[in-house]
Amino acid sequence: MSAKPAVHYWHLWTDADGVSHQTRCAMTEFELRSIKPPADPQWQGKRLSGPMTTLVTVLPVGWIGTWHENPEPQWIVPLSGRWFVESMDGTRVEMGAGELCFGGDQNCREVEGKLGHRSGTVGDAPAVLMVVQFEDMPAPSSPCELR
Repeated sequence: MSAKPAVHYWHLWTDADGVSHQTRCAMTEFELRSIKPPADPQWQGKRLSGPMTTLVTVLPVGWIGTWHENPEPQWIVPLSGRWFVESMDGTRVEMGAGELCFGGDQNCREVEGKLGHRSGTVGDAPAVLMVVQFEDMPAPSSPCELR
């Protein structure tokens, strides 16, 4: 069987001073098991469950949003096109199809007109994103808590 995987993601998080940052993290806590017998075993990570909303959103070419916090802790999965996320500390990360981002920048405080993050499209194609929002989940209090 193959070696235990590591799945990388960007974590947008808020520090104790209310400033957002982005950290490259890896999920590594996987267990080899059947998702439902008799299906063959596959590597499965920790399940997050509870009330959630899933949506697909399309950011038009040239779209740049205003500074804001993610409405809920949420996974964001680009399906096509490219987009960027800029955190309050000035870090700008560009992502494309198949990359992962966890938006956990709740509880920021406004600093010099910035609150949370801003995002937008990159290039000459719309960015199509799948978003999975967790309604009753507290935002992780430090980077890379999702392993």
